[in-house]
Amino acid sequence: MKIAIISINRPSLESSIELKEYLKDYNPTIYTKEGLIVQKDIVKFKKLDDILPNIWKEYDAIIAILAVGAVVRKIAPLLKSKESDPAVLVINLKLDRVLPLLSGHLGGANELADIISKRVPNCLNFISTATDQTDTLAFDMLAKERGWRIENIKELAKISNRLINREVVKVATYETIFNSIENRENLKLIDFKDIDRDSVVISPTIRSNRLTLTPKVYIGIGCNRGTSRDVIEKSFELFIQTYNIRPDDIVTVGSFDAKRDEKGLLEFAKGYNFKMEFFKKDDINSLEKEFTKSASTKFFGLKGVAEPSAVLASEYRELVIKKKVYFNAVTIALAV
Repeated sequence: MKIAIISINRPSLESSIELKEYLKDYNPTIYTKEGLIVQKDIVKFKKLDDILPNIWKEYDAIIAILAVGAVVRKIAPLLKSKESDPAVLVINLKLDRVLPLLSGHLGGANELADIISKRVPNCLNFISTATDQTDTLAFDMLAKERGWRIENIKELAKISNRLINREVVKVATYETIFNSIENRENLKLIDFKDIDRDSVVISPTIRSNRLTLTPKVYIGIGCNRGTSRDVIEKSFELFIQTYNIRPDDIVTVGSFDAKRDEKGLLEFAKGYNFKMEFFKKDDINSLEKEFTKSASTKFFGLKGVAEPSAVLASEYRELVIKKKVYFNAVTIALAV
């Protein structure tokens, strides 16, 4: 996290220098007003308005040792969205009160405030986020912690309010993912066909106008011996276009151990910078799940290649898309 600390006078500058010591592993940059005798590594400015837009774009977090009202007025013209705005915190001169003012969850303001309150003696973290105060599940934090993308975030406030008010929120997802959510109070698992206005969707393939979390995915690939990179790549492109999968959501590509020296497959994975995992026959056949019939059963005595490889590589062992066959040479499946 790239951090800027802003001060405007001698007392706040002294507090900035002290705070920087507590956060030295982050190597924060101190900004202060011209006219003060400062160290070489402190950046000086004439007017805060002149430098704040650049700080807003350049830093992940801004810690202001200013009056809260002044900070609110200064940042107001820069606000865009909770998805892109940096974390903004306000801390007092004594460094014993810290307020995460903006981007508490996605921007990391609450987390940084918690770090500061634990490192600075007698510092109180004044978190105002309702979900934190009531120990309620926050879907944006769930997504952030797991590296999932969020879509239709404008729906988040309504969903959070339902949970705070102890109303039921329907979650359309897979049982394995649903059961992995620790705080499931007032959550109800539903089928994707039952999505309504009070639902949350957790899926890499379902598109809706509801709050949607897109988990990381894992694909399994099988191919005939000697299949070229070009054919594998065309198959992959058809697959991700059909199911609206983004390449940067893919964590791992899995396949059968016998494909370890398959030139076209290796070149394909390298071209996309995908991590490859190869699974042995015993690993594949040890899975208790039923898979689509495959030619690999006849030739290798396997339960399959694409489907079990996707499952073995995945986090939740949930097969989401059964194998699809392309050009009579490539099979691709997807799991979460």
